[in-house]
Amino acid sequence: MVLGPYFDAGCFLLGRRHNQKPLIKKGKGARRSPSRTPRSVPSLATYLPFLWAPAFQGLKSRPLKVDGKMDATNDAPKRNRSLAVHILLWTTVLAVLLGAAGATVALLGVGKWLVREDPLQPTTAIAVLSGNTPDRALEAAQLYYDGYAKEIWLTHPGLRVDSLAELGIRYPAEDDVNTRVLRRVGIPAKAIHVLETPIVNTDQELEVISATLQSRGGQKVIIVTNKAHTRRVHVLWDKYFAGRGQIIVHAVSDDPFQPGHWWKYSGSLTQVVHEVLGIMNCWAGLPVEATPLKNSAVMANGENVPEHSAAD
Repeated sequence: MVLGPYFDAGCFLLGRRHNQKPLIKKGKGARRSPSRTPRSVPSLATYLPFLWAPAFQGLKSRPLKVDGKMDATNDAPKRNRSLAVHILLWTTVLAVLLGAAGATVALLGVGKWLVREDPLQPTTAIAVLSGNTPDRALEAAQLYYDGYAKEIWLTHPGLRVDSLAELGIRYPAEDDVNTRVLRRVGIPAKAIHVLETPIVNTDQELEVISATLQSRGGQKVIIVTNKAHTRRVHVLWDKYFAGRGQIIVHAVSDDPFQPGHWWKYSGSLTQVVHEVLGIMNCWAGLPVEATPLKNSAVMANGENVPEHSAAD
């Protein structure tokens, strides 16, 4: 609407000036040069700036129509806000997707992260943590025959056994079973030492083992456990018992734990959940306490419950 009259006038003038080919001569018989190529029509901006410039400048400064009415306000701030909202929305979505992908990768890799074994070397003793009888005891026997230590230490998980003993029921303790296993495979009795302080969980076991290592004047001890348990043993020792000596954590060789596909097997899944919760408890300062031992069990050897007790 604004440019109509100007545009028509410009086209008329340009057409008159450039759309016709020049004459060779005037008068009768005049003809137009067939060999001369007509020049291109210049743009409107070249010849008629005085026509279009004011019109466009006025168009830019005029308010926009909204629903048939003139809006006196400029909608640029609204567009900027809308753009900012879209950018924020897509940034949030991208962050959530990246976080979910990272969490999935970390979750699938937690099984491998839990396994932390150390290179074997000669030590003062080989300590067998309670559980997984008789596999851990058999692994300790193999290490003994390989010459890594001259003693095997067994912990004493006596809560259930001591409770049954009070009722007059004879039930073999785990350390009794491990002793029989070691004797059956040829380990001499003098090389087997049961650490008599009753324990409930890994933290208490490491307390007893570290105290024994310190009292014997030793520097290093091999800890035999399961693959998924090796990381938590390191975390507990480094936080509470590192000043008493060095540990070399070794897992059972034929442990069925599947670190790369732990979510596919119920046994591996249970171990991962148990160990992750245990490590988190250790990082938090062991706020979850272990089941307390009965007084009769605790005082059986004239000792108190070790410090830093926590659920295993």
